[in-house]
This record gives sequence, structure tokens and C-alpha cells, in this order.
Amino acid sequence: MSEGGPSLFQDIGKRAKDILYKDYCYDGKFSVTTQTQDGLALTSSTLQKEGHSVGDLAAQFKYQNAIIDVKVDTQSNIATTLTLNDIMPSLKSIASVKLPDYNSAKLELQYFHKLAALSSVVSFNKSPVFGFSATCGTSSTVLGAEAGYDSSISDFTKYDVGISMTKPGSCTSVILAEKGDLVRASYVRYLDQGKTTTAVEFKNRFSEEGNTLTVGGSYAVDELTLIKLKLNNQGSFGALLQHEFKPKSVLTMAAEFDYNCVDTNPKLGILLALKP
Repeated sequence: MSEGGPSLFQDIGKRAKDILYKDYCYDGKFSVTTQTQDGLALTSSTLQKEGHSVGDLAAQFKYQNAIIDVKVDTQSNIATTLTLNDIMPSLKSIASVKLPDYNSAKLELQYFHKLAALSSVVSFNKSPVFGFSATCGTSSTVLGAEAGYDSSISDFTKYDVGISMTKPGSCTSVILAEKGDLVRASYVRYLDQGKTTTAVEFKNRFSEEGNTLTVGGSYAVDELTLIKLKLNNQGSFGALLQHEFKPKSVLTMAAEFDYNCVDTNPKLGILLALKP
């Protein structure tokens, strides 16, 4: 990204999403990451979900401006991503494919300018899907739009618009998505020099009755421990505790329950990420 330039459209509202949803895992997950001096990182993970256990092995190799990611799971799926940074000034490319589904291959190009950010993506199959997004403004004020077109049905699958305004102590964003059917507005406020963060998200779908209002926040107990809470008007309450017990090794515990149905079992999850 160019210094002082706007972010991509996909980053509009990302700060509120990170506060309200990031790291809230309600399964059991364990991962170990090792890294060599030549830039190769290996991560082995296991996930316990609904009584079933799945695992994967991921490798990431960095060399100059290239990043290669390969992931193989226990269901014989292979995901490969090649990222090239600055192949031309301010231009980034991301090529990916998930085997054995060869139709999943796609290529994305991202271009960053001091006043604009562009992204285009195309899938490589008989009926390709095209995506395009553009934003303009500065690092503090971003106005953007995105669209998706599916050649198999000769129609647009999405067209969204959004705006984001960032100040030193707050961030506000509004997105009109899903062909104008969904409006999502969020507000983030930073307190105590960033030690405490609060977030509010409002979502309303015009084709349905009712809306969803979610409030939450995070509090840094110290440099190693983080507490997060969230609550919405649909009856969901979530809590998260994250602790870095050794450098880059993190233990995360999360819980969620429906306060409208006290007889419902709460969702519990634990995530242990080790980086020796």
C-alpha cells in the first residue's frame, strides 16, 4: 500500500469486525509453528469439531518479494497461493488454486496509489467469475465500491458501496451491500491510549424484518493478556480471554451462550498456538 493512501474496499469496517468477531473460536484447535532461518515456516494444526477431528499441514516460504503458501489437510485437499509484492511499483499479485478442484484457480491484482486502491480478480474456468473494487481518498477517509460478475449466468452477483472515516481516536464505516439489501454500519472508539477499545455494529436487511445490533470491546490487562466481550440484541453473549504465555505462543479461550434460552448449552472453545 502506498504511504498515506486509502485501503482496499475489503478493509472497510475491518476494525469493528476484528473487535467483535476475530479469535472467537468455539471448537478445540491446536497448532504448532516452526520456522527455519532460510524463510520456511511449517504449521501443523488439528481441529476438534462436533466430535470429529481434522488436521492440516501448512508451509510458507518467503523469498525476496515472493511468498508461497501450501496447505494439505486430512481430506486430501491441497491449497496453494503465490503472492508477489511489487512486481511493478505499487502492484501486487495473488494466484491461488485448491486441488482437486481445478476450477477454483483464480488470479487477483492489487494496485495502490496515494489517492486510490484498485483490486481485480478473475477465476480460471469455462465460465469465469470477475470481481472488481476501487477506493479513493486518503488513509483517513475512504470511499469505495465493488462489483462481481458471473459469466455463467451473465449477471452481476454483487455490487456494494461503502465509506470509512478514521480519526486518531475513532473509526466509522457504512456499507450498503448485497445489491442494496443489506446496510452495515460500525463505530470503533479507542480509549486509554488504545488499552480499551469499544465497537458497535448495526446490520439491517431490508428484505427481512428486524435488525441486529452488536456491541463489544476489548481490554488489554497487560502486554500479554487480552479480554474481549460482546453482546447483541438477538440474545447472544460472548467472552474471550487471550494470553501470550511465552513469546508468540498464545492460548485463547472463548465462550458464547444465548441468554434468551438459559437451557441451551453454551458454546465453548479453546485455541492453543505454539511457536517454539
